[in-house]
Amino acid sequence: MPAIIYKCPNCGGDLKFDPDSQQYKCGYCMSYFSQEDVDKTDAGRKQNTSEQAGEASKAAGDAAVYSCPSCGAEIVTDPTTAATFCYYCHNPVVLSGRLSGRYLPDKVIPFAVDREKAVESFLKYVHSRRFVPGSFFSKDQIEKITGVYYPYWIYTAEVEGQLDAEAVNVRVWRGGNIEYTETSHYEVERAGTIHFGEYTRNALQKNDRTLAEGVQPFNADGMKDFTMSYLSGFMAEKRDIEKDGLSSQARQDIREYSENMLRDTVSGYSSVVKKNANITFEKEKWEYVLLPVWVLTYRGRNGETYYYTMNGQTEKVCGKLPLDYGRLAILFAAVAVPVFLILLLGGYFI
Repeated sequence: MPAIIYKCPNCGGDLKFDPDSQQYKCGYCMSYFSQEDVDKTDAGRKQNTSEQAGEASKAAGDAAVYSCPSCGAEIVTDPTTAATFCYYCHNPVVLSGRLSGRYLPDKVIPFAVDREKAVESFLKYVHSRRFVPGSFFSKDQIEKITGVYYPYWIYTAEVEGQLDAEAVNVRVWRGGNIEYTETSHYEVERAGTIHFGEYTRNALQKNDRTLAEGVQPFNADGMKDFTMSYLSGFMAEKRDIEKDGLSSQARQDIREYSENMLRDTVSGYSSVVKKNANITFEKEKWEYVLLPVWVLTYRGRNGETYYYTMNGQTEKVCGKLPLDYGRLAILFAAVAVPVFLILLLGGYFI
């Protein structure tokens, strides 16, 4: 299972994908290269083969050990890590074997937000929350923000739907001292074809589902055919949730949504009651994709871990931030004490 580092054809420096230019940037000679440039040249890739550094070997538990192609240091990863950094030389390393065969992604959305912009958006988000501890956005904490390609399943389907319902119209009027009520019953039928795209679900068990799905939606227009080089300079995870475990819930969600869509086309009645609905699934398709997310974690004094995530394409944020109860207490005292004194002077507590 080889580890790969993408090298600059000009100087041999390490190439990283640059979200701002959507090209590959050498941090040494500052050259830029297109995807075609990287694909064309064998010099753009250095990998540790079994002759160079040995195949990956199993370590304790489920961890795996790799040799860094640049410095030869051991890189220890957990079972789902697919791209990381060498702890010693800090070069980006892609563990290509983790994303091969049945685990090879179909598509990827490259990062469109660089680290500088991610930090700027994070600070803006945090400063809008008045009672977040100052240490949460300290320099040391901000340096922990990480760009990660998370694995997702995207489900698309075409649905043939039919709805049978009973509708009722009630008309009330008065004639002299008499009130009349007329109730009319109608049989209503609706049918149509509905195309569902971009039903996206988290494919990594250790992810917090609320956060992984809270940064959605992603813009499918930015989807690219997967190539390993997009991962250079970022972390990446491979899936450990299969589509079979998601298909039942996906169908149920789409079935309910389809029935509601058909029901919403019925209007002009006092009430509508569904009698029968038939939803048939056609042209179902699952795609395994990697999507860009900026992640920051924070362990509070209470031992609880807090998360902040930002969509690496659209900048949509989702997170659970800690509260500084000291600040809350000061605010309470600043408000409560004057109010108490005013009430006391007014004689309310005498």
